[in-house]
Amino acid sequence: MDSETDPPPGGRILGDPPWDAWSPAEVASRLAHVKWPWYVAAGWAVDLFAGQQSRPHGDLEIAVPAAGFGAIRDALGDLEFEVAGWGRLWPVDSPAFGLTHQTWGREPGSGIYRIDVFREPHDEGTWICRRDESIRLPYNLIICRTADGIPYLAPEIVLLFKAKHRLPKDDADFATTVPRMTQASRDRLAGWLARVHPGHPWLGDLAGHRDRPPSFR
Repeated sequence: MDSETDPPPGGRILGDPPWDAWSPAEVASRLAHVKWPWYVAAGWAVDLFAGQQSRPHGDLEIAVPAAGFGAIRDALGDLEFEVAGWGRLWPVDSPAFGLTHQTWGREPGSGIYRIDVFREPHDEGTWICRRDESIRLPYNLIICRTADGIPYLAPEIVLLFKAKHRLPKDDADFATTVPRMTQASRDRLAGWLARVHPGHPWLGDLAGHRDRPPSFR
């Protein structure tokens, strides 16, 4: 979780929650009529960028401007949503809602979780980065689309978020994604990393890819 604040009282311990996440295509179909800008985030986003699935994904994360969460919730009315953070879950009407950004949706009968909705900071049509609020971009510059129209987060922003924890899967996503990125995207990532995570190991790797053309091999 990204929140640095103390957790609110209550909540139930996550334990080992049952996940059987929808595919990006399934979610895109269910959200086809949502007017708010939304997009697939995290690991699935880099796979959509690459045009192929690189590894199994235990969940599916999408993001939407915080003010647009209600539209997502209405479109996915067959799910019950809970706030997730600090290894716990709370009802969406609890104080935890305003303290963290993750909202898990589960089927009421089976209890199986299908989706994790990130409620992102924004200023009307401008996306604001949770890592550094000085990083702000219009939504039309951060959302890419697959050939069949599935929206996903630009790879340089996905990697910026992955840089914080740098789990083995994050290093793997970096290694497979950076060669496919344009130099402009690599430059944006390098600038953001230098600002948000000075001295990050990925900065050296990005320098080594300087001026190499994108490759999807």
